[in-house]
Amino acid sequence: MASEALKTIVAGLQAANPIQGETVLEMRASMEALAAAAPLPEDVALEEVDAGGVPAEWTTAAGARVDRALIYFHGGGYCMGSIASHRGLTANLSRSAGLRVLNVGYRLAPEHPYPAALEDAVAAYRFALDQGLAGAHIALAGDSAGGGLALAALIAIRDQGLPLPGAAAGLSPWTDLAATGDSIQTKAQLDPFVEQESLGKMAAAYLGGANPKQPLASPLYADFQGLPPLLLQVGSAEILMDDAVRVADRARAAGVDAECRVWEEMIHVWHAFAPILPEAQQAVEEIADFLTKQLG
Repeated sequence: MASEALKTIVAGLQAANPIQGETVLEMRASMEALAAAAPLPEDVALEEVDAGGVPAEWTTAAGARVDRALIYFHGGGYCMGSIASHRGLTANLSRSAGLRVLNVGYRLAPEHPYPAALEDAVAAYRFALDQGLAGAHIALAGDSAGGGLALAALIAIRDQGLPLPGAAAGLSPWTDLAATGDSIQTKAQLDPFVEQESLGKMAAAYLGGANPKQPLASPLYADFQGLPPLLLQVGSAEILMDDAVRVADRARAAGVDAECRVWEEMIHVWHAFAPILPEAQQAVEEIADFLTKQLG
């Protein structure tokens, strides 16, 4: 049974979605205002870097090893989110997994539609390789759109013949911009945070006229052959549940070591509520254990 903290969070989201706005630009401003109000992590070192022309920030918790790294892509429907909005989550991942996290500020739509975000994601990975890190000692991860971007980057990295990362993780990943999953409808009354209408606006802004089933925009439709181990986490109260479940199914069919963990009653990217939600910290620690196992 879910904790009492989850009930409080869901009630708050049902009363008022914290991200307000009629347009994606208004929603972006709302999300950044929320981020500005959050305290900066106190137990981690933050270092701004130019990651191959992409703004990024190394997030390093006390005692974290520097010969392993997680490259993290924030969520926000490819139209919102930033390095600042996800400092708390990346700091928690650095603490829990004991490794450095490269928090990537990729370009956003509608100003920079597909494939801008993908280009920036691959550039950030090349940057990590140029720092002397072995591909097998790097993992990719992200939440929501960032989870989809991590998977798309993984596929692009393989197709470009670069050394493959050691693993990848997706937190409530958005993998199907065509919105064909049954959960879009069947979970609509349960999901207090994500709505099909807003997803459609952000998909249109990001795609800029591209095919929503283009595999590097919607990795659900990609060829998963040869990819490293994957861990996907999704809540059972999410309209994007099937985006994660179907990707894991397709990856396993292609011979990939892929697991999709459906967390009962959890909501979209519940990991972000780790300071107050026990299940959030448990999910982060599951990711940390996965990364430790896969990166050595």
